[in-house]
Amino acid sequence: MGRGSGIIERFYREIMEGGNLDLIDQLGSESYTDHEEPMPGQPSGLDGIRFYVDTFRKAFPDIKAKSIEPTMADGDLEAARVVLTGTHQGELMGTAPTGNTVEFGGIDIIRVQDGQVVEHWGATDMLKLLQQIGAVKL
Repeated sequence: MGRGSGIIERFYREIMEGGNLDLIDQLGSESYTDHEEPMPGQPSGLDGIRFYVDTFRKAFPDIKAKSIEPTMADGDLEAARVVLTGTHQGELMGTAPTGNTVEFGGIDIIRVQDGQVVEHWGATDMLKLLQQIGAVKL
């Protein structure tokens, strides 16, 4: 097992943090399939990635990847655990901005073919995130 192609790290550093949505077309294949549960209103394919990034960047304009580790690769698969932080400054799934600082994590697994992502499996801790902005109370 190696460290992989770095596509997951590039996604979070350059697209999520940096806002370079054009890079989605470079890193993602036209045949891209996402197996993660979509957000409300999220389309499929590369447009779904743009929707996801746009939603989070509007809600958390200062979004940062606090950590991207461990990262692993085996054959055409790459995986990483990611922890994101940000300040809730825009609407997120019907919840008005709270000004709360959030920290939440997720796991991403991608399959890469010819240098592009063709499949993604993921789990984002949306419950933890929604609790931190007051959208869910337990």
